[in-house]
Amino acid sequence: MPTPLIPTPFRLTFYTDPEGRQPVREWLREGLSAPDRRTVGAALRRILQEQGVAVCDSSFGRQLGHGLFEFRVREGPLLVRIVCHAYGSRLILLLGAYDKGRDPSERREQAEIALARRRLADWQRTPGD
Repeated sequence: MPTPLIPTPFRLTFYTDPEGRQPVREWLREGLSAPDRRTVGAALRRILQEQGVAVCDSSFGRQLGHGLFEFRVREGPLLVRIVCHAYGSRLILLLGAYDKGRDPSERREQAEIALARRRLADWQRTPGD
């Protein structure tokens, strides 16, 4: 009897800007408390890394259009939004993140999406990625 194929997890990678900074990684380290950082890290590993863009078929995500989707983490007052791009069949690029619980305004959401679009365009122009 053949062994069923077990899908390999998606590889999560952080967008790196031209100065070598990784804004999402920095935000996770500096913008969240230690307990919130653990919650988001666990969600990234257990949900996004396993499901990839398929999170958009659940309450954990939604399509944003033009190559972007949003990964949502809700835990108590924490409402983290991580803007991502799926590349190839197994890579998820983390482009932007913020806590919508701290700033639920439409203006903030649109600014974060616009910033992620600029980062994606930059990443797509970078040779070797």
